[in-house]
Amino acid sequence: MKRETEKTMHVFRGCWITDGEFASLRPRHVFHRQLEPLAFDCTAHRDRHILFRRSFRLDRQPERACLFITADDSFKAYLNGRFVCQGPAPAYPQRLGYLEADVTSFLRPGRNVLAVHTLYQGLINRVWVSGDLQHGLLCDLEADGALLLCSDASFLTHPHTGYREIGTVGYDTQFLEDYDSAAPEAHFFRPEFEDAAWLHAQKRQFAHYHVVPQRVQPLVWERIAPLSLERRDCGDGSTVLLADFGACYVGTLRLSGSGPKGSRAVIRCAQELQEEDPHRIRFDMRCNCRYEEGWLFSGSGTDALDWFDFKSFRYAEIVLPPGCEAGEIALDARHAPFALQTGLRREYEGEEELRRIWDLCVHTQRYGAQEVLQDCMDREKGFYLGDGCYTCLTRLLLTGEDSQARKLIDDAFLSLDLTPGIVTCLDCSFMQEIAEFPLILISFVLWHYRCTGDLAYLRQNSAGVRRILDAYETYRRPDGLLGGLDRWCVVEWPAQYRGGYDVDLTEGKVCEEPHVVLNAYALCAIACANRIAALLGQPPYCQEETLRQSFYTAFYDPARHLFRDRPGSDHVSYIGNVLPYAFGLSPEPAFESAVHDWIERCGVESLSLFGTFPLLAALRDRGEESLLRRLLKSPGAWLRMLSEGATATFECWGKDEKWNTSLFHMTFSYAAVFLAESGRGLLFYR
Repeated sequence: MKRETEKTMHVFRGCWITDGEFASLRPRHVFHRQLEPLAFDCTAHRDRHILFRRSFRLDRQPERACLFITADDSFKAYLNGRFVCQGPAPAYPQRLGYLEADVTSFLRPGRNVLAVHTLYQGLINRVWVSGDLQHGLLCDLEADGALLLCSDASFLTHPHTGYREIGTVGYDTQFLEDYDSAAPEAHFFRPEFEDAAWLHAQKRQFAHYHVVPQRVQPLVWERIAPLSLERRDCGDGSTVLLADFGACYVGTLRLSGSGPKGSRAVIRCAQELQEEDPHRIRFDMRCNCRYEEGWLFSGSGTDALDWFDFKSFRYAEIVLPPGCEAGEIALDARHAPFALQTGLRREYEGEEELRRIWDLCVHTQRYGAQEVLQDCMDREKGFYLGDGCYTCLTRLLLTGEDSQARKLIDDAFLSLDLTPGIVTCLDCSFMQEIAEFPLILISFVLWHYRCTGDLAYLRQNSAGVRRILDAYETYRRPDGLLGGLDRWCVVEWPAQYRGGYDVDLTEGKVCEEPHVVLNAYALCAIACANRIAALLGQPPYCQEETLRQSFYTAFYDPARHLFRDRPGSDHVSYIGNVLPYAFGLSPEPAFESAVHDWIERCGVESLSLFGTFPLLAALRDRGEESLLRRLLKSPGAWLRMLSEGATATFECWGKDEKWNTSLFHMTFSYAAVFLAESGRGLLFYR
């Protein structure tokens, strides 16, 4: 297991710089409780592409040079016309990461130019902490221990006028663009670019950040050539190119071409083809993202499409107007570094179906992970806490590298200062609270220790674990149950997998009634907290037995040997019994037998994102390997995804199971946990 090593803190000598639009804007506080919403007007400052340049001279080639850099919201850095790095990872201002890039090979004696493309998106969404009116760049460039330059008023700045927004997609997730190759700034990163008319940067008057070394590794890029490229000539002189890259990836389209000035190519991206016409792509996608954008030619030679933002897609359709030609067509896939552990033993020898599931999950993990483990890379791009615990555990077991896991844990506990009990989606300005997710995190803290053996890190996190549980104790009723939750209880998702769960779970209102799923999660979290305390030689958080008895009294029906959804209801649900079974909350052997029979009948197809993992973990914990393998091979689960053409895991078992299904969603990649030898012996919940 490769545990993260602490990096030396760099002390910046540069200051936060920006342009005249943002220099004197006061930061806007975007954090609040979900049921206490704030209204934000994001129309005045949004989709700002702000460029910076700084030239400098070197007398000799340095032996070692490093660029230390970060920005808000995001940046791409170039030295002497060559791309260096992109970042930072989404983060809260209290712990904003900076990148350290070795740029020795980028420098040369004589004149050099550092160029940086920054973006202030300006929307309240799940991607970044944006909409807060904070924009800026911070950097130092050092060579052989000496400072070559730092961000200050000597930098020149100018807006990039080549990006014209034509709407947003998803939940205000990203802007669609008409990119104009004729914009004067199209080649701003080249050393010979003429910047005499640019203005000097200004110091940010209100820069409230604490910068730290970025925990996760910088992104890497892979050039993916089309598996096939189809050309269709239209009767009006236009041409349609259809590229299939063979699988879903995350990244940008790499495209060059030429045409008369102002002529506009239409570019569409999709994850699948149209069912009624396999020669057309479904760019109005299931996930409610309509990926249709434009590209305007400069009329002066070969142009290059320069998308700043990314999307997940497999197919690209380029419609070229008369007189236009395309050159290079490729997909630049971006992802976090990924390497399977050496000697990782896979438990599917001789079983082709399990091998295909393994390959599906590994592709999803390899190409889906960004600076953070977003659940989907299209509709939301959100660093979701509940989904993220399962996705991070999968990545940890596959790679043996835990920086993504530590970022999730650290940033989740950091959000305790924003709202009691932690937000649902981390490192962003969209404030959502789902009741179960912080409780899942407590299990994940224990799993991380079991994977890494890092007792010091467990000790560091123990206070946060107790703070979460303290926040939930405010909902404890005299009868020992949790009720009156002013945060959404999701139970299972999509809603049809709740099996008629007899509780009002409307998002945006208080869930007054105590119910079995939330209370089962809370008991599991307390049990994990007590195990953490025992490992650290600390007193237990509380005594579990009294709370267990209250749980049994309120929810257990001894006549049917099953748990009811809520007190006073006769309804029993699959999810409402699978979770107590998985969490070791068995009141008697007859319950174990009854649930086991139910699992034999219903398998995993009757569950979804949040019930399937605990069920599979429970079977492994009990040594039920035969049943575990049978459920993994259920025709209605991962094999259904594959039968429907999946190259990455879906958000649901099937494409039509949800009104906005993402076809590249990382959560279900957790099947790999149960197909790898390293997934054994963790004793997940007991």
